[in-house]
Amino acid sequence: MNAITPATHGKPKVSDSQALEEQQQYLTFMLSGETYAISILRIKEIIQYGQLTEVPRMPSFIRGVINLRGAVVPVIDLSARFGKPPTEVGRRNCIIIIEVAIEEETHSVGVMVDAVNAVLEISDSDIEPAPTFGTHIHAEFIAGMGKINGKFVIILNIQQVLSMEDMATLATVGSASAAELMQ
Repeated sequence: MNAITPATHGKPKVSDSQALEEQQQYLTFMLSGETYAISILRIKEIIQYGQLTEVPRMPSFIRGVINLRGAVVPVIDLSARFGKPPTEVGRRNCIIIIEVAIEEETHSVGVMVDAVNAVLEISDSDIEPAPTFGTHIHAEFIAGMGKINGKFVIILNIQQVLSMEDMATLATVGSASAAELMQ
């Protein structure tokens, strides 16, 4: 059987692995008037903002938990996590369900944002290193600065956004609240 090969029109052939190394997909979203991005590989799903169950004695950036098809998922407010005022709830708010590694396990965490924009491809050559100063958030939270149409998008290192201590707290919130939500 012959394989059909698309015409390259003079472009050098690039293997699939090279293409993957050169182009990455990112979900862009708005938060306090700024555009941020997270690698699409970390994202499980996007849901409409709904009713949260507040959990007492949690850090201010943990808005509460949601019941997502029987699983208790903690929801953080990125704006509050970055030291800004908490996100105001509006009709465009979304919760991005992401997967983070906590110790050797993967857990789902909801991230509350103002609005989701689009999935964009950003080539590795269009990603600049994180600045060491001059940003509104800690430099270790930034994986890089993606250039899109002459503007910069802050690409988050979501694993760093939640410190190990914070992630342990979220794991505790998820398991402790599971019993309460299931009752």
